[in-house]
Amino acid sequence: MSSELNQANLDRYAESAQAIEDAVGRRIVGQPDLVRRTLVSLLARGHVLLEGVPGLGKTELVKSFAAAIALEFGRVQFTPDLMPADIVGTQVLEEDEPGHRRFVYQPGPVFTNLLLADEINRATPKTQAALLEAMQERHVTVAGQTRPLPDPFLVLATQNPIELEGTYPLPEAQLDRFMFKVTVDPPPAKVLEEILRRTTAGESPEVPEVVT
Repeated sequence: MSSELNQANLDRYAESAQAIEDAVGRRIVGQPDLVRRTLVSLLARGHVLLEGVPGLGKTELVKSFAAAIALEFGRVQFTPDLMPADIVGTQVLEEDEPGHRRFVYQPGPVFTNLLLADEINRATPKTQAALLEAMQERHVTVAGQTRPLPDPFLVLATQNPIELEGTYPLPEAQLDRFMFKVTVDPPPAKVLEEILRRTTAGESPEVPEVVT
């Protein structure tokens, strides 16, 4: 009886995973390996490093997964002037009606389910390190207080392998936080034709919510 229940659970999980993959595939054309690896990382609570030139649909990939699984989506554009507080949040001084002042924590964009860290290697090592605790421990510490992140929490970071001027290579400690490093190649001609057809026709297939 127990083995039958376990098999039934496995079948149900497999059906859900396939439904998610099919839903995301409605919008992400010609990247089945990318979709599957991202799904595997999400199920295994891992993170993904996407390496490829801009314009290959990495942002749409994250948005599509968020829509299919009913998760919150966040995006941070990494730049040289980005500070750690811009990621994890900070304490701000507020004054209430009686005139009392107190520090109030304002959460950063890391408090989401799916976080797109766009061009992560353009930020300084200090700012890159702000993601380390979140990626490994699923919590952040600000002003001595530890705050848990939403569950699940998955980081999809991107980096451009061509434009390396003004970038900061990811340290080994941060590379170890990623389950997969996926190279996102430009699509072949037939796939590119389909993408152009959808773009020029104003078509953007809806991603159905298949898992809640």
